[in-house]
Amino acid sequence: MADLFGTVGAAVAVFAGTNVDDIIVLTVLFLSARAAGQPQPWQIWAGQYAGIGVLTAVSAVAALGLTIVPDRWVGLLGLVPFALGVKGLVAAIRHRHDDEPPTPAVAAGLLSVAGVTVANGADNISVYTPMFRTIGLSGSLVTVAVFAVGVAAWCLAGSWLGSHRRVIAMVRRFGHWIVPGVFMLIGAVIVVESGSAPGPG
Repeated sequence: MADLFGTVGAAVAVFAGTNVDDIIVLTVLFLSARAAGQPQPWQIWAGQYAGIGVLTAVSAVAALGLTIVPDRWVGLLGLVPFALGVKGLVAAIRHRHDDEPPTPAVAAGLLSVAGVTVANGADNISVYTPMFRTIGLSGSLVTVAVFAVGVAAWCLAGSWLGSHRRVIAMVRRFGHWIVPGVFMLIGAVIVVESGSAPGPG
């Protein structure tokens, strides 16, 4: 029983520590959902589960020694949210003189949400892989279950943070500039921190 609690505690700590930045992404996505109607909340939930599921599966496979993906290559996934941000920014520039601003949504479906989740958490693989390698099958199953609960908690937190009326009103007014900017920043940070591109200094 002590081993079980220890495994659960470690899994909670690992999930929280490696996915803090996902709260920001989820908040922006839920704000976009409320301000623009897309992506749909169910797509955010499903995309987050799919993305974390992919990261967990890749880590489990890597723990078996079947594949090793250099962090430099993994970091290039940061181009996914960056490209979505650029697309949204181009749309905002094209329609800047319109009476109605364009939708602030840059991730408009399940696949794009999942892609952003994978890109934002790609560095998690380097943490999950050695963990799965050392805790065995039963510990890995418990950890996956904890991750599943963690995703639900993160989605609920993002939904709550993205539910404030004043913030939603601001996103409706300026979101076509803010949301693409946030996604471009997230993508740039992912690429730079992974070593895929040189950072400052």
